[in-house]
Amino acid sequence: MTNPAEIFEKNYQTYCDRLARVDFDAVKDILGLVSDGGRMTVPFFDRSYQVSADGIAGDQGNRLDYHAFIILAQYILLCPDRVYEDPEWAAYKDLKRASHFTNVNYFTTDAEQAVEKPFSGNLASLIAAGEVLGGTPEKLDVAYDAAMRFAALPRISLLLLFNDADEEFPANCSVLFQRQAEFYLDPESLAMTGAYLAKRLAEVAQAG
Repeated sequence: MTNPAEIFEKNYQTYCDRLARVDFDAVKDILGLVSDGGRMTVPFFDRSYQVSADGIAGDQGNRLDYHAFIILAQYILLCPDRVYEDPEWAAYKDLKRASHFTNVNYFTTDAEQAVEKPFSGNLASLIAAGEVLGGTPEKLDVAYDAAMRFAALPRISLLLLFNDADEEFPANCSVLFQRQAEFYLDPESLAMTGAYLAKRLAEVAQAG
């Protein structure tokens, strides 16, 4: 049986080899990034990472976790041929490309329900964690207990909508994307981005 660690390392190296062939000067303006000496700085939620021919690393040179690595690598590798702008908010399932992604349930369970469960009855904790991750309040025509906008990556923002549990209804969370997001990431990576947000919110809240 193949060792999962070996699969991880093989995939990691494959992505690193592909990143080494990317012309950073050709993609930096389209993605809204800064390139300096063969290295690009990519902000991802509340953290920044360095992308170079050697791969992707944190500010301290540490290797990031696998899911974050895949998201950032795909973001660079799937750079479109021009800037796309469509700031309208849309549910994941309503994105044109995501509608063909067979595992839409992954997004529901690992992004939206993953916020509902730990933060039901803990609205203040959710808002505090969101602020740590750079979330800002979003004004909408419809009232929510919390509506926060997150800049996941340049050109890709998420909108988290949360209503806490009450006597009649359980907690409910929706995570929306600007429609332009699907031009910058594939459906699976977008789903992973929503799940990453949920994971980081829980980690920040647990850390206190």
